[in-house]
Amino acid sequence: MAKTTIAIVHGDPAGIGPELLIKLLSDKKTTDRANILVIGDPKVFLRGENTVGYQIENVRHITNIKNLNFSNCNINHLDINFEGIDGVPTAAVSAPGGASTIGGLHRALELSKNGYVAGIVFMPFNKESMHLGGNDFNDELGYASQFFKLKTRASEFNFANGMWNGRVTSHVAMKDVHNLLNEDLICEEIALTNQTLELAGYDRPRIVVSAYNPHAGDGGLMGREEIDVIAPAIKRMKQKQISVNGPLPADTLWLKVRDGEYDAVVTMYHDQGQIAIKLLGFDRGVTILAGLPIPITTPAHGTAFDIAGQNKANIVPTQNAFIMAVNMAEHRKSTDGVVSNQNEY
Repeated sequence: MAKTTIAIVHGDPAGIGPELLIKLLSDKKTTDRANILVIGDPKVFLRGENTVGYQIENVRHITNIKNLNFSNCNINHLDINFEGIDGVPTAAVSAPGGASTIGGLHRALELSKNGYVAGIVFMPFNKESMHLGGNDFNDELGYASQFFKLKTRASEFNFANGMWNGRVTSHVAMKDVHNLLNEDLICEEIALTNQTLELAGYDRPRIVVSAYNPHAGDGGLMGREEIDVIAPAIKRMKQKQISVNGPLPADTLWLKVRDGEYDAVVTMYHDQGQIAIKLLGFDRGVTILAGLPIPITTPAHGTAFDIAGQNKANIVPTQNAFIMAVNMAEHRKSTDGVVSNQNEY
């Protein structure tokens, strides 16, 4: 079978992305799994090599995608020269850094649309830098959704240690969550969670939905969202033959997921799921942009300015993100080969 081609976008040059990129490419298991098209400024690539103290050999640098060729080289680098990259300091927010990440992602999306790549992995982006660099969206998902002109729901998922988390609301202020929750939105997220896990190789995903209020509202004493909005949504999706239960109190349902009773949790807002899944698997986690035409993954952490440029970054989440993107692009179970124990490497 011909190898799948995966695009890898550099990420913010001021963070740990350049280091992670070089560490990923230096592992023969990476280049054995797929053909790799790195997209970004070659100066960022060099920054990563200098940080790690390792030079990646046998890289074909191209400036025109028509020259893409993996016949004698598993790594091609599409060189894009971004203005101001030379002056981006390590561990600092900057407009040039943000513009380079958005520019790299945009090119990767274009190439996926034109059939050159089957999946995308991006190194960590910095949202403040992205905003300074001209991005008007809250996150990468918003940018990709607009690019593909999606009319259906897309959502950010996280995966770690066999546990999946989808969110009804994500990068919004807490004061706005209450007004955003509605039955249709919850139904859409449950359906997308089921669809995403099926695409990831699960025959019949087991989904549990989190409550919104403490103690799941205690029968309406602490809010009626569970009664008026969440429970009716779950009932509707059960009627569509989706295996979904809830709403369960958010402070204890993760124990059931950890112990294997469920595959995925649908939470009402960002930190309701993120705190739990990162506590249980931060050093192995993957973020998936679900609902898009192609698989897009990234390590489930940020740019880590506190350790940038020091060759201290943990490569496992990035390796897991790469493996998952390849698996999903090849339509095999996405978690095959994904590390769930730090000691596996």
